[in-house]
Amino acid sequence: MHRILVALACSLSMLFSGGCSSWLPSFYKITVRQGNYIDRGMIAQIRTGMTKNQVQQILGSPLLTDPFHANRWDYVYTSRVGHGPMEERRVTLLFQGDVLTRIEGADSLPP
Repeated sequence: MHRILVALACSLSMLFSGGCSSWLPSFYKITVRQGNYIDRGMIAQIRTGMTKNQVQQILGSPLLTDPFHANRWDYVYTSRVGHGPMEERRVTLLFQGDVLTRIEGADSLPP
């Protein structure tokens, strides 16, 4: 009888010790936002011909900077509301030297 109680206690402790396990039901999940949040109003302030410093004052530091492509800045934003699908937005700014020459992905931004 003692062995059965010990085995039952061990089984229950293993069941409840896996707090982050995906097999347990989850009733509430927080919204997770990561990256640079950018909207169309912020992009409207950006113009080709601006310097990297001017762009950075408006949009902040880019999330991704590639040392092999110093003339490309990627602003990435991901959001997941509850158990819903992952939403990703990406805006890429291309520079020639220190001057902004092209903006890509601004059409997918919220107003």
